[in-house]
Amino acid sequence: MVEAVERYLSEHDKGRYSREEFDRFCKKEKLALSCPVIHITGSNGKGSTANFLAHIYQAAGYQVASFIKPAFLCVNECIRFNDEEIDDETLSSLFKESEKAFLKYGLSAFETTVAIAYRYFESKHPDIAIIEAGMGGDIDATNIVDLPTVLSIITSVSLEHTAYLGTTVSQIAYAKAGIIKDETPVLVGKLDEAAKEPIREYASDMDAPFFEVDEAHFENLQNGEFHFDYRPYKDLSIPTASLYQIKNAALAIEATKILNASFPVTEEAVRKGLLMGMLPGRFERRGNVIFDGAHNPEASQSLVDSLGRLSLEKPVHILFAAMRDKNIAVMLPMLNRDAASITLTTFPHFRARTEEDYFLYVGDYPFVEDPKAALDELLEKYPEDYILVTGSLAFVGFLRNIAGDLR
Repeated sequence: MVEAVERYLSEHDKGRYSREEFDRFCKKEKLALSCPVIHITGSNGKGSTANFLAHIYQAAGYQVASFIKPAFLCVNECIRFNDEEIDDETLSSLFKESEKAFLKYGLSAFETTVAIAYRYFESKHPDIAIIEAGMGGDIDATNIVDLPTVLSIITSVSLEHTAYLGTTVSQIAYAKAGIIKDETPVLVGKLDEAAKEPIREYASDMDAPFFEVDEAHFENLQNGEFHFDYRPYKDLSIPTASLYQIKNAALAIEATKILNASFPVTEEAVRKGLLMGMLPGRFERRGNVIFDGAHNPEASQSLVDSLGRLSLEKPVHILFAAMRDKNIAVMLPMLNRDAASITLTTFPHFRARTEEDYFLYVGDYPFVEDPKAALDELLEKYPEDYILVTGSLAFVGFLRNIAGDLR
């Protein structure tokens, strides 16, 4: 039966950014979430921030539901309770219960997944739910009516989804601020003023207390793990060589401080939670291959910074594929500064760039149609070097699933 779920999601993966039909579905099906919610949006880092938070609260003894995307192998990965994926039988049952309504209202894959997740969470009665938004904002499918939000987090803001959210950073920031609720605190990452001020204004209009993440200090890489200080904690560590994950860990720590009166956590829980594991496709190393889903200029710059901190003695060869709406005119030169080579490719997704979409760049970088063949060729040609697979989380997920043994 789980095949029916995957088939529906595949057939309805075109997506949309409107609420009319989804709101009708929610009203008819009485979709609701009654547990306290931490709602997270942002251009980059929202999934990793959600992952850190879920682990910290779980380490503190809370029953934790989490909705974190994307799924790399199956939709079950997105829907978790105490870090355990929803099982196939429950997923299939929840889908079957509302299948006719999904079809009647033409729900997209994302809307369907949100509906199943919320139904599942209601049945599990968690102490708290950590919810990662899609594009974010008041019409995001995760942002249902009367969502019992206790904290909104906006991790970062950059130019993305301009057809839906706005054409400037300020407009996009204001759109993402739509997750903020009346008199409910909002926490933001390190933002430029162009992004920060619209969010602050939105929060002020909602009488929502406004918080900013603090700086982490004394970052240092030891045996593949980053160590750092974040007030009031000393020498915290995260199990990754990715510098940018410190920002996400700091946001998670700050969130627990804001909510400490309602959801107290100990220093031991913070330390344990940060070490409980990273999401796949975020500076994930398998052999000499690094998978990182950097999908916009901000993320690409963070990726370059992380590579720089590694002090790699071996050259890095990049295999790159991106969506049509991403700013590769900035991303490719940024990545190329320290890369030994860049190879362009594509992958099976309706928004993925094809060779025609790279016409301005194929004179500078070779294009290989088959991504698996391109990876195999790079591994054969440069067996001692690093191969970086990047450009899109969807691309990274696709290729890591078919790459085979890379140890």
